Amino acid sequence: MHAAAATRDYPTAVVVDYVLGCMRSNGQTRDMLERCSCSIDVIASLLPYERYESAETVRRMSQMTGEAGGIFRESAPAKAADAELRRAQAEADVRCF
Repeated sequence: MHAAAATRDYPTAVVVDYVLGCMRSNGQTRDMLERCSCSIDVIASLLPYERYESAETVRRMSQMTGEAGGIFRESAPAKAADAELRRAQAEADVRCF
């Protein structure tokens, strides 16, 4: 499946939020728009939306302090979801940046 076609399974708001966050971190230029769009396309080609959503939820929840956040930092499924997302992001960085 072509990378851009994979993002059709991702809600538009999620794609836009990713691109805007990426541009905030890397610069708000036309070049960064292209690179950040490429990045979410690559991630979408590697991770179905449900797994991306799960990994992003784990990432957000792991930032909570105390025992509640610990569950998301320490459990094997949470670590696996985070690792999968990190691998997809690393591949996107290689291909797009």
